[in-house]
Amino acid sequence: MKTDIFKNLKYDIPSSLVVYLVALPLCLGIALASGAPLLSGIISGIIGGVIVGFFSGSQTSVSGPAAGLAAIVLASITKLGGFEVFSTALLLAGLLQLIGGLLKGGFIANYIPSNVIKGLLAAIGILLILKQIPHALGYDTDHEDVFAFTQPNGENTFSHLFGSASHLNIGSVVISVIGILLLFFWDKTPLRKIKFLPASLFVVAVSMGLNELFRVLLPAFYVEGHHLVNLPATDIWKLLEIKLPTLSAIANYEVWVVAFTIAIVASLETMLNLEAVDNIDPHKRESPPNKELVAQGLGNMVAGVLGGIPVTSVIVRSSVNLDAGAKTKASAILHGVMLFFSILMLTPFLNKIPLAALAAILIMTGYKLAKIKLFKDMYHKGWNQFIPFIVTIAGILFTDLLIGILIGLAVGIFYLLRSNFRNPFTLEKQAIYTNETIRIELPSQVSFLNKATIKETLWSIPEKSKVIIDGSKTDYIDNDILEVLEDFKTIVAPERNIQLNMVGLKKEYLLTDHIQFINVLDKQTQKELTPEKILNLLKEGNNRFIKGKWSKKELKHQVDATSSGQYPMAVILSCIDSRITPEVVFDSNLGDLISVRIAGNIINNEIIGSMELSHKEIGTKLIVVKGHANCGAINAAIHEIKGGYIERITQKIKPSIDKAIKLHDDKNLQNNLLEDTCRLNIQNSVYEILKTSQYITGQISEGKLGIVSAYYDTRTGNVNFGDLIASKEKLEKTISMTDSGN
Repeated sequence: MKTDIFKNLKYDIPSSLVVYLVALPLCLGIALASGAPLLSGIISGIIGGVIVGFFSGSQTSVSGPAAGLAAIVLASITKLGGFEVFSTALLLAGLLQLIGGLLKGGFIANYIPSNVIKGLLAAIGILLILKQIPHALGYDTDHEDVFAFTQPNGENTFSHLFGSASHLNIGSVVISVIGILLLFFWDKTPLRKIKFLPASLFVVAVSMGLNELFRVLLPAFYVEGHHLVNLPATDIWKLLEIKLPTLSAIANYEVWVVAFTIAIVASLETMLNLEAVDNIDPHKRESPPNKELVAQGLGNMVAGVLGGIPVTSVIVRSSVNLDAGAKTKASAILHGVMLFFSILMLTPFLNKIPLAALAAILIMTGYKLAKIKLFKDMYHKGWNQFIPFIVTIAGILFTDLLIGILIGLAVGIFYLLRSNFRNPFTLEKQAIYTNETIRIELPSQVSFLNKATIKETLWSIPEKSKVIIDGSKTDYIDNDILEVLEDFKTIVAPERNIQLNMVGLKKEYLLTDHIQFINVLDKQTQKELTPEKILNLLKEGNNRFIKGKWSKKELKHQVDATSSGQYPMAVILSCIDSRITPEVVFDSNLGDLISVRIAGNIINNEIIGSMELSHKEIGTKLIVVKGHANCGAINAAIHEIKGGYIERITQKIKPSIDKAIKLHDDKNLQNNLLEDTCRLNIQNSVYEILKTSQYITGQISEGKLGIVSAYYDTRTGNVNFGDLIASKEKLEKTISMTDSGN
C-alpha cells in the first residue's frame, strides 16, 4: 500500500490541490449555513481530510463538512442553547458511529440500489450546475452551497438562478466561459499529456492570470471583492483556541436526541456517498463500509473536541477528486494538510481566486455526473430502474439530499416488493481433474437484496482462481446484479488473473420455451418416442452444447434412478476421438444413450450385433453413425500407416479413400481429401449396416427403428445430420442409390 501511495503521488498531489480549491469555499459556506463559526468549517475540512482520510479504507472518498446536515446543525445549536453544548452532541454522535462501525453496521451500504445511487449522482450533477451558474455569471451574494431547494435566505434554487441574470458581471462571465471551454476541450490539447497539470488546476491558474490582465488592461472586466474567494485571516493561535465541549451536558436528554440524529443522518449520507464514489471509481475498488464508519466516528469525535461541525463523505469533493485523476487516499489527506497550511500562510494569495473559476470546475463536474447518456441508459433498462432513478433526482432537487434519497429508496422498495425478488444463490467448489473450480449458480430471480452477498463473494475470490457463474436458471436478474457481474468480469477478474466463465445469462430475462431431456428415461417414455422425436432431441441437445447452455446434470440422482434398469433411446456409433464424447456433444443424461466407439467408426459383425441387441433387448429406436472432422484413423489410412492390428482398421476405410480420390479425378476437384473421406466413410458405414443386418433393415421397414448419419465439426462442436432412414420407402431408396453409386 505504501508503495502504491508513493508511486501515485504524481497523480494525487495535483488532484489534492484541485479538491482543496473546491473544498475551501464549501467549508466556509456550509459553516455559514449551519450557524457555526466560519473557522469551524475549515477545522472540519482539515479533520475530514487528515483524520478520516488516514483511517478510511476508501482510496477515493473525500470527507468534510456535510451540506446535508446544515439544517440539522443550525436547528440543534439553537435548540441546545450554544455551540459548546452542540459540540458535546457531536462528540457523542461520533462515538455512536464508531460503535456502529465496530459492530459491523456498515452492511446497509450494500442494500442501496444502483438506480438510487445513480439518481443521487445525477441530481448532484444537476444541482452543481444550477447552484454554480449564478457564480459563473457573477452573482456571488454568498458562499452557501447547501444542496437544498429552499435556501436560508428565503430563495429557492430556481429563483436564485433566474435572479442571477440581472446581476451579470462581465469579468466573471468571461472567466467562467473560458474555464468551461478549457475543461470541455482539455483532452484535445497537448496539455493533457502533462500529468502534474490537471485541467481544473490549469483553469484556476488561467483565471487568476486573466483577472490580473483585466486589472491592467480592462478595468471594467476586473473581478474583485465578493466575486473572489474570501478567507478570514487566521493564525496558529486561533486554531489552537480549542473550545472543549460542555461535558456536563451529557446528562441532557436533548443532547442525546441530537447525537442520535446526527449519527444516523451522517452515517446514512456517508454510506450513500461511499457507494456512489465506488460506483464511479474507474478501478471499481470496494470501500469497506464498517471501516469507513469507524473513520467517520473518529473524525466527528475530534471535530466535537476541536470545535468543528459534522463530517461525512462528500460526493462533490469525491467526484472532483476522481475527475482530477486521484489514485489513492493520499489525495484526500493532502487536501486536508493544504487546508491547514493555506489558512495560515496563503490566505492573501487564495483570496485572488475568482469564484467564477471554481464555478466552471463544478459545472463541468456536474455535467459529467448528469450526462444525457446516463438518462438514456436508465430508460432503456426499464421502468423499474428508470422511475426510482427519476424520482430520486426530483426528490433531491425539490427537497434536499437526504429526503430525496429516502424518497428514491421508498420507490425502489415498492418495485422490490411488487416483484418479490428475494432468492438466495448457491456456491460450490468443484474438483475438475486437478483444478478446483468455484461454481456460483444464480436462482430464478435475483434482486438488489442479493447484491451484498454476491459482491462480497465475488470480491473475496482468491487470485488466479477459476470461476463459473451460472445463470441458466434465471428468468430475471436485477440491474444492480448485472452491474456487479459486469464490473467483476471486465475489471476485477482481469486485475486478479481470475479465469471466468459466465454461462446462461440471457439478453432478455424471461425464459423461452424449449424442449428439455427427461432426467431419467423410463420404459413408458422410451416406448412413446419415435426415431423422428429422438433425432430432434439429439439436435436440441447439440444446440445447447454449442451455445454453452447445457442442462445441469444431477448425476447422483440419475445413478440411483438407473441402478435397477436402463431404457436408452439411441445407440451412437462414433470414433474413439477424445473430443466427441456423445453424452457431452448431445447434452444427454445417464441412461439416454448407448455409446459404441471404434477408431474410424468402422463396422464389423460384433458392432452390428451390439446394435441389434440394443434394439431388440434394450429398446433403442435410433442408430446414429457419427464420424468427425480431422479424423486420425482416416488420416492413418490415407498415409497407409501399418503395424500391429492397425491395418485391420485402415483396410476398412480404404474403399472410402478410393472413392474420394476417384471423385476428385472425375471432377477435377481440389477439396480436402481427408474431410471428403471422413464423410464418405460415414456413408459407407451406414450402407454396410443396412447391407449386412437383415434384422435392422426389417425393423426399419416396419418403422420401429431408424438410422442416420452424422458429421461432427471439431472446430465448432456442431453435429450435421444426414437424412433419417426410418421407413421402408426411405430404406429402399437409400440402398438403391448406394448400390448404383458403388
